[in-house]
Amino acid sequence: MQKLILFLGLMPLFVSCKVEQKMRLEADKIISSKGVDIPVYDFQSFEPLLHLDDGKTRIINFWATWCKPCVVELPYFELINSRYKEAGVEVILVSLDLPSQVDTKLIPFLAKQHIESEVLLLDDPDANGWISKVDKNWSGSIPATIICKGNKMNFYERSFTYNELEQELKKIL
Repeated sequence: MQKLILFLGLMPLFVSCKVEQKMRLEADKIISSKGVDIPVYDFQSFEPLLHLDDGKTRIINFWATWCKPCVVELPYFELINSRYKEAGVEVILVSLDLPSQVDTKLIPFLAKQHIESEVLLLDDPDANGWISKVDKNWSGSIPATIICKGNKMNFYERSFTYNELEQELKKIL
């Protein structure tokens, strides 16, 4: 009987740990236009993604449509997304575009470029507060990329060629 009581007492701890690992982000709002939904997050609601340990490898790229080096490297992220999806790799493109331009610039850009990766908008005006929480050495310039799996995280404040991106991904896989 004591073992049963102990088991029942400890069971919520195990269940809550499992649930925490499967957590998905809750968007602050969703901007919908032309059949495209862009979830919008402030940093507080986005930050758990940086620490999610669900067995997936994530490539999180901070970019904007107005950033030429960002736009040049997007096809490489798309190629990684298509080639490594079955290996449990998830590509997330974190747009830093202005929320007021999602409908007029971001969504048309995504359609024109045929972007298939997950895209979200990070809308948090306190960049001085959240940039160092992403990486303590990040100056805030973009493009910037995180490649992570579990507690392994590599941060890059630079642009990539396809081969460079794939090489860095393979270090985490």
